[in-house]
Amino acid sequence: MSDKYKIYDPDKAYFLTLTVVGWIDIFTRKNHKLLIVKSLQYCQKEKGLIIFGWCLMPSHLHLIASSDGKYKLSDILRDFKKFTSKKLVEQIFQEPESRRDWILHYLEQAGKNIKRVEKYKFWQDGNHAEIIYSTDFFYQKLKYIHQNPIKEMIVQNPEDYLFSSARNYVDRDYLIEIVKESAQLISF
Repeated sequence: MSDKYKIYDPDKAYFLTLTVVGWIDIFTRKNHKLLIVKSLQYCQKEKGLIIFGWCLMPSHLHLIASSDGKYKLSDILRDFKKFTSKKLVEQIFQEPESRRDWILHYLEQAGKNIKRVEKYKFWQDGNHAEIIYSTDFFYQKLKYIHQNPIKEMIVQNPEDYLFSSARNYVDRDYLIEIVKESAQLISF
């Protein structure tokens, strides 16, 4: 992986994309989506994850985030991915999933030749991290992630998508607390 997309400055905010291997549409079921929400909330409370924007799509998660310094952002993301990958595979095993055999086979094949993977590889390596270097770039990325559900024809308006921070920005009920003030982005 190129150094271009690494988290190299722990004091900055980043635009991040965490993607399921093979771009599999895993986050189509409520229990899988809520696991991601609860895991993000845990990272906020216990690890110091600061979220400025987010959107969970069927095969990936977009975040604009930083760390409060309690833990490094890269460590928070590593732990998040490790925990959620195990729990999501457990959910696929335990609950009805019409694609269970196909998904598990794919995840197993994806991790087959990787020593650090016990059995299933859920997330792609890396987080496609892009440093937030200006207010304009922040709002460009925020608009991009909030438009994702519209481009995929899931909703007509960004704020109608429950699994996104677009709701926070228009003062509607939301799932995850975010920091709306761009001044909180840690100096550019």
